[in-house]
Amino acid sequence: MCSMKPITLEWVEKAEGDYASAQRELRARKSPNYDSACFHAQQCAEKYLKARLQEAEISFPKTHDLTKLLDLLLPVEPCFENLRILLGRGNNRAGPVNAAQVLRSPAPQAGAV
Repeated sequence: MCSMKPITLEWVEKAEGDYASAQRELRARKSPNYDSACFHAQQCAEKYLKARLQEAEISFPKTHDLTKLLDLLLPVEPCFENLRILLGRGNNRAGPVNAAQVLRSPAPQAGAV
């Protein structure tokens, strides 16, 4: 039996849908859409962060900014600080990102951001 609040579970279910969509695009043998995969991965992360905020009864603004959501969550999940390394890979850029190039580039090392 799930002990999550119903609204939290809704966020998790939406996040799982985005995860499945991202995985489908990454597994596509013919013409994978890396931009779509990245979009759904970002949406998945956003919804999981919002689910945890909801479960902790922390109000959050209507935003897609993962950094803002993470900052709100750190007081109850300090270990999530490690997620910050992932946010430097195109999350807050002003222009288009070449998703295929980002996916093929090596991940940044901890402390290198």
